[in-house]
Amino acid sequence: MKLFRSLEELTPDVRGGAVAVGNFDGVHRGHARIIERLRERAREVGGPAVVFTFDPHPVRLLRPESAPPPLTWTDRKAALLAELGVDALVSYPTDEALLNLTAREFFDRLLRGALDARALVEGTNFCFGHDRAGTIDVLREFTRTSGVTLEAVAPITLDGEVVSSSRVRRLIAAGQVDEARGLLTRPYRIRGVVRHGASRGAKIGFPTANLDGIDTLLPGPGVYAGYAVAGATRRAAAVNVGPNPTFGEQTLKIEAHLLDFHGNLYGSLVELDFLSRLRDVRPFASLDELKAQLAQDVARTKEIAAAT
Repeated sequence: MKLFRSLEELTPDVRGGAVAVGNFDGVHRGHARIIERLRERAREVGGPAVVFTFDPHPVRLLRPESAPPPLTWTDRKAALLAELGVDALVSYPTDEALLNLTAREFFDRLLRGALDARALVEGTNFCFGHDRAGTIDVLREFTRTSGVTLEAVAPITLDGEVVSSSRVRRLIAAGQVDEARGLLTRPYRIRGVVRHGASRGAKIGFPTANLDGIDTLLPGPGVYAGYAVAGATRRAAAVNVGPNPTFGEQTLKIEAHLLDFHGNLYGSLVELDFLSRLRDVRPFASLDELKAQLAQDVARTKEIAAAT
């Protein structure tokens, strides 16, 4: 997988293939279906399978007050798309010049010009260009007159509802990471830098890594079973998202207890995968009651991680 952050970086080997344009936030099963068809079209035209996406999401510039929190950061998105077989990701820097391109200009300058696309694969609700004036029907007309093939991929449904980034976002925000995991190609992941906390966990036998600087959507408050990844280290982890009401704290925190880990993670970048929600965050009457519950959380985390 090659990752490009500008058109000036493009190399000749990423031109002349099949291209899919979209945000691909979260990289869910619907996206995987598009990538499957993208790879097939790329083989037919004898070129690379390329995804063209935007950083940041255009709505962050157009309507920042209503911009949804992202599900993935660019490098994570690239890794997920690489697993699906994408050859190159163009993460185009969203700016006013891009947003002002008409649908025709977007097609001519970026898709045909910069990428020399021979085939396009898009979802049926795809829109592009200024004011989203370019619909899939408009794109079909552009491709018909330019000799580019176009495949429109219908959305997939699960449990009677379309699989979409907004659906995933809704589940994550509600703490339903189990259900979200069924829609995604990989468990939902966040990242943050480990900062010093109150060190209460270490004093009662359950040291935690306190994450700061998280730039994607946080799961709703709760205690979760998951995995923590720090460099080459990967451990099952019990994760608390929320306050510490037992100690009278109401500030939202993200704390991960890495199972069977002994080491110093301060200042390190840690990524957390969320597998399953264990329980609500609640106060405990005593430290002994808290420790007993934490031991249960760890035991359940071990079971869930071993089965995943």
